Amino acid sequence: MARQDALLRLHKTLVNRRTELRKRLGMELEDLAHVKHSSASGDAADAAFDSSGEEIASTLAELESKELAQVERAIRRLKSGSYGKCEVCSVRIPVARLNALPFSTLCIKCQREMEKEGGWLAGRSAEDWGRITDGSPMEDREVRLSDLEIDLSK
Repeated sequence: MARQDALLRLHKTLVNRRTELRKRLGMELEDLAHVKHSSASGDAADAAFDSSGEEIASTLAELESKELAQVERAIRRLKSGSYGKCEVCSVRIPVARLNALPFSTLCIKCQREMEKEGGWLAGRSAEDWGRITDGSPMEDREVRLSDLEIDLSK
């Protein structure tokens, strides 16, 4: 029951973090749009300063956007019942790890293995779309538009 209570607390933490990230991203995107429209005056130093500020804000927004996607994914996993299980080995992720990184999807062992071997997870993931083909990789097929069936009635 303690794990269940911890998961409920983590759900609340994730929802609060999602709300905070959405709010911050909205404000940052507004600020970026405002800076783009108001940076018409000044000398080269002002332009360089504005440019570096925009770059930092853009990078921060990108990082927060990625974190938001991870948080939303964790919330979906919580609702589906797969939260707290390692995506690779299906072992329960310790609550202490989830408290430290609530959107963690790997146990410590698999995370270390992935970091050590770099592309370790890519070989085990079904999401490696670059390796999926319709036929033999040596086969060079010509596809004509007339071969494709397209339903334009919808």
